[in-house]
Amino acid sequence: MHFVTAKGLLSASNGMNIYRGCTHGCIYCDSRSTCYRIEHAFEDIEVKQNAPALLEAALRKKRKRCMIGTGSMCDPYMHCEKDLKLTRQCLEIIHRYGFGAAVQTKSDLILRDLDLLTAINERSKCVVQITLTTFDESLCSILEPNVCSTGRRRLVLKEMQKVGIPTVVWLSPVLPFINDTPENLRGILDYCVDAGVKGIICFGFGVTLREGDREYFYQALDTHFPGLKQQYIKKYGLSYECNSPRHPELMTIFREECSRHGILHTPDDVFTYLHTFPQEKIEGEQLSMF
Repeated sequence: MHFVTAKGLLSASNGMNIYRGCTHGCIYCDSRSTCYRIEHAFEDIEVKQNAPALLEAALRKKRKRCMIGTGSMCDPYMHCEKDLKLTRQCLEIIHRYGFGAAVQTKSDLILRDLDLLTAINERSKCVVQITLTTFDESLCSILEPNVCSTGRRRLVLKEMQKVGIPTVVWLSPVLPFINDTPENLRGILDYCVDAGVKGIICFGFGVTLREGDREYFYQALDTHFPGLKQQYIKKYGLSYECNSPRHPELMTIFREECSRHGILHTPDDVFTYLHTFPQEKIEGEQLSMF
């Protein structure tokens, strides 16, 4: 872990990454790709130590409140957050200024901040996004070795349900020849239905691979699934998109189950929901002050 003083924090789409790199160890992590230009060792987390100050300065300047997102590139609840609490500080600022929050993570450490997430949701809007890829717990420990299990992430969804915080599940990636089975998909969907998730983001069934990410993934395949790397190379070569042969079958199951249970499931619909800020809540709050 090393500290930097960043020049900026919020992107044009109001997303932020407080950290760069990750310690979760997921074997398929796209953020390892060289195109993102992370020049330090991926597990040597770059900490934007002035992130709260940058966020506050940015929110002060905004004329209109909106949703602030975090976690799309690097998890805001990786191990160092337990002590540094920079994500928590940023949530405090988001709440203070009346903005909304859309937080994406794989970690149950987010439960530490349930008080703040609830307060944000009561004042404006908070959406917690959890990645679920693998129903099988033993397989999860191989694919995502240094973060909490799928079962613990299910608990996070249930806890959010109890306090009325809406949730979205990222069903991605589903790895060809590993977890691309109807049984795995139905297990995850059962969790989502039980937790009353608002939406599920699924771009298709497969994985994306590119320079940096591909090499790390293939090394993991050699370790845990001997011979499977050669199968990937033969079928996909250097393709960026590696779609499961079972994609049509799995997509049919996915769409049917989501439609049956009223779950948002097209990327456009889910992203529209994530980015929509309830201006009427803030206007109502302002009227009540006079």
